[in-house]
Amino acid sequence: MSTVPRLLVAGLGNLPYPNTRHSLGQLIIDELAWRTGIQLSSDRDGFCGHGQNVSLGETRVDLVLYKSKHLMNISGPSIAAACRSRGIPPHMLVLVSDSTDHDPCKLNCRLGGSPRGHNGIKSVVSALGTPDFHRLRVGVGRHPTMDLAEYVMGRLSSHERQFWNGEGVDLVCEAIGKIARDAKK
Repeated sequence: MSTVPRLLVAGLGNLPYPNTRHSLGQLIIDELAWRTGIQLSSDRDGFCGHGQNVSLGETRVDLVLYKSKHLMNISGPSIAAACRSRGIPPHMLVLVSDSTDHDPCKLNCRLGGSPRGHNGIKSVVSALGTPDFHRLRVGVGRHPTMDLAEYVMGRLSSHERQFWNGEGVDLVCEAIGKIARDAKK
């Protein structure tokens, strides 16, 4: 009998700025919690919930969902602490973050690699001491004339919000399921 993999999925964002492109990782955590019936509870550093034997399509996984109360660029220590306190090694962390390198409403999955200038990812790499964790990079694109910081801190369009509350989270679930299946090998 095979064991069910245990993953911690953390969403990057800034709690004081919900529904912005920069907080899309946390919006996705909220949607995953709603879909899976996992209740997020507040602790000192964040919001966390756990579901055992959660179904993500045909894949079963013990799923820990987490979002930090700290601003994105300093959220690494709280995410690393959430992993350590639950005995989850870095390679079983799935970090969901916005990506200006990817077109809006696109999802890119990878294990490890460079933070590519993303300060939230840099904070997590520093706190974990390794870049070897899974990243779900949620495409937000770039605006051709707008300052990048102003753009990512801007509110999600109705299309973006609808996509990431629906079909986009389906893609996220598929990606998490694949990571879980690969972990069992």
